Amino acid sequence: MARVKKEEVSKDEQIGFHKGALSTLAKEREEMLKILQIVEQLMQMHIKALKELGIDLAKEAKEITEKGKGKSEKKIEDLI
Repeated sequence: MARVKKEEVSKDEQIGFHKGALSTLAKEREEMLKILQIVEQLMQMHIKALKELGIDLAKEAKEITEKGKGKSEKKIEDLI
């Protein structure tokens, strides 16, 4: 089997690569936080609308928890 000569990368190139990656990832994290905030706002709007319609989600969740003791826990998505 022929050995492939590994291309050497200078220390400065490695530093630049890692700094660039961190910069990109920091921007991605900022965008992810923005998306999370939007999702949270939308969820709060729906919760408020349900409260105005007389639905108490906290009460329903408590009832389900009490009924489900000893059973496998359900995800909130399954309850909606």
